[in-house]
Parts: sequence; structure tokens; C-alpha cells
Amino acid sequence: MRNPEGGTPGTSGTPGHRVTPPAAQGGRHGAPAAADARHRATPWPQARATAAHAGSRAARRALVSAPLDAALGLTLAAPLDALTDLPSFDTSAMDGWAVAGPGPWDVRDEGVLAGHARPEPLTDGEAVRIATGARIPLETTAVLRSEHGRGDDKGRLHATREVQHGQDIRPRGQECRSGDRLLPAGALVTPAVLGLAAAAGYDTLTVVPRPRAEVLVLGDELLTEGRPHDGLIRDALGPMLPPWLRALGAEVTAVRRLGDDAKALHRAITASDADLIVTTGGTASGPVDHVHPTLHRIGAELLVDGVKVRPGHPMLLARIADGRHLVGLPGNPLAAVSGLLTLAEPLLRALAARPAPEPYTLPLREAAQGHPYDTRLVPVALRGDRAVPLHYNGPAMLRGVAAADALAVVPPGGARAGQELELLDLPWASAGIGVCFT
Repeated sequence: MRNPEGGTPGTSGTPGHRVTPPAAQGGRHGAPAAADARHRATPWPQARATAAHAGSRAARRALVSAPLDAALGLTLAAPLDALTDLPSFDTSAMDGWAVAGPGPWDVRDEGVLAGHARPEPLTDGEAVRIATGARIPLETTAVLRSEHGRGDDKGRLHATREVQHGQDIRPRGQECRSGDRLLPAGALVTPAVLGLAAAAGYDTLTVVPRPRAEVLVLGDELLTEGRPHDGLIRDALGPMLPPWLRALGAEVTAVRRLGDDAKALHRAITASDADLIVTTGGTASGPVDHVHPTLHRIGAELLVDGVKVRPGHPMLLARIADGRHLVGLPGNPLAAVSGLLTLAEPLLRALAARPAPEPYTLPLREAAQGHPYDTRLVPVALRGDRAVPLHYNGPAMLRGVAAADALAVVPPGGARAGQELELLDLPWASAGIGVCFT
């Protein structure tokens, strides 16, 4: 694919500036252009911060009301306040008998089941069979568990151990009272949050909608099926990017294969209403690398034009009209993964109003080779309290990341065995909320 690891972004624009027209670009292999690109590239931490800031600025304020079964992984746009007391009435915590006063007790013939109307009050010395979750009759002293009661020859109920007042009764409002603040706006909707919302009386939740993403796969050399042949190679990014973007919380609205067609690329970008357009390849300065010229043609603003990271150096982030963005990924597969985690992930997270994960580090089990000047992202497997660098981690390779749990952030110059490094979890390894591969 185009954009090998040594490729350059190929424009003279700096982050935050309009794209420079192609006539002002240096040659693809010329030393001055290459040196210019290295100077222009954004440091890796700054690139991620820029992407997150861009997403925060463009976050949509048109909130949506989502049914509970569609809200998983979204962010609450309004506080979750209890609509009822929880529990909404005194309930039995166990199967057994509701008893009144000291034993032994006369047992009523009928029982009390969950979901039934309020039962008749008890009188002193009386008991009634009760199921877990059923309403407690008035004047009940305690619930005697089934395993702690026995009957005598006269049909009276005796306790086999001491009965404490109020035992195994869940009082009304034990968890919350109507109007209590259960969760603030900005909380992530997890399965537990869905259960809490349902228990508190909600049918829908006010949430920040998923950002919409569209994938544009570029390159005439790509096959969609079969084995590589005659200079053609299989497209690895078309199958990989949509589920990965969904795992990052996006709604993928389209995947388009455009080849190396500048007009088709222009039409696709200008016609799209996605919050994020992701392109693959075409970010260098070769004769069929059309991303920079197209961005210049539509008046886009380059926020990041090359990143000091390997693999993935020639990635870019541009702001299009109306607060929409384009992330240009390199064509090499692992370089594209680097671009996803560097630019697309923080942008999508900010668009969805999701909090940034807490950074964490682990020591390396063995040394990791670095780049002389740039940050390097290396696939690692987590083994106990150590990160093990994996082989097959070249820019065109996916074998290493397919077996990885995370990517280690290796500083310029490399890292020694035992050195603590920041790790970027992969969605399937961290089991993040909203992960969806279908």
C-alpha cells in the first residue's frame, strides 16, 4: 500500500493552517521535503491532545432520548435522578414467613407473593408465608427464613434461632428516595447503569449520541477477495476499520472503496454528513496521493499534519466545514492502527463526551527497540504484571497486534527491560463498554 513508513505528509502547511496547494510541496523523495516534514510533524502526546480538543469543540449538542436497550456505551447528557423510592415499599429479602410479635405464631392459610397487592395486616402472634420481593404486611416484626422455622403438632410456627426485629426486611427507600441524584451527567451507561435506571423507573435515557463515522478506502491495488496476485494485495483495512471504530464508540454509516480517484474522493468528502471521515492511504505526496490536494481544494484546516510516531508518521487530522473532521490514516495496516489510537480514538471519545481512561504503566519483560527521534508504538501481550513486546511489529504487519492486549508507548531511543511504559489498551482486551464487532 502507499504511505510506507518512510513516506512524508507532503505539504508545507503547519497544524492549524489551511492545506498548502500541491505546487508548493517538495518532492516525495527530496531531502529538503523530508527534513521539512520531520520538523513539521507534531509530537505524539500533542497530537492526541489536539485530537481530543478538536472533538470537544465539535461535540454535538443535539441530545437524544434513547430507549434502555439502545443506550449501552453512551454518555448520560442529563443527571439520573430517582423517579421512585427504591424499594418502593417494604419487601421481604428472603423466602420464609412474615411474623408479628414473639413466637410461636399461628400461620395463615394464604401466602404473600411478589407482584401482588398489599396483603392484610398481621396481628400479634400471627405469621404468613411470604416470597422474596413480596410486600411486607403491616405490623410485621421480621421475616423468618424458611430454614429457620419449624411447625409443631398444633400447626404453630416456631423459630429455631433468635429473631431480630426487622430482620430480612428491605425497608422502603433503603437504596434511594424519589428525587435522589443517582448518577451525574457525563456518566458512562454501563449494564449496571441500565439496571439501575430501570429499577428507578426509566424507560429512556437522555444521552449524547454516537458520533457518525464514514470510511473511505483508497488504492487501486486493493483486492476485496481471494489471494494477492499480479501486484494486487488484499485490503486489510476495509474489514478492520469499521468494527474497530464501532469499538471506539462510533456509528459507522458507510464504507466506500474509491481506488485512486481524486474526483471520487472529493465527491465522497463533500457529500458526507459524518462527524468523522476516515481515509486509508493517500496522505503522502505521490502522483496518486490525493488526500492533501483534496483537503486544500475544499478549504479544510490541517490540525495535525504528520506525527512524530512510528509506525504511522504520515497520519493527519483536518477540520472540515461545519465542525466535521477527517483523519487520514497511512495505508500500511499497523501504521493505520497507530493513527486510529493517536487521532481517531481521542477525537471520537471527546465527540461522545466520554471521559479519558486513566493512564497506566507496566514494566517491560524485555527491552523494546525505539526510533531515534520519534515515539514508537509496539504491540505487547500482558503477562501478569509485565508487558511482553511482540514480534511482527513492522508498519505493514498485523500479526503482532492481532495477538496483542495493548500497545506500549516506547520513547525515542527505546526502552530497557523492567522500564515502566504507558500502555494503550486495545478494545477487545479492555472489554470496553460499547464494543461491537458486528
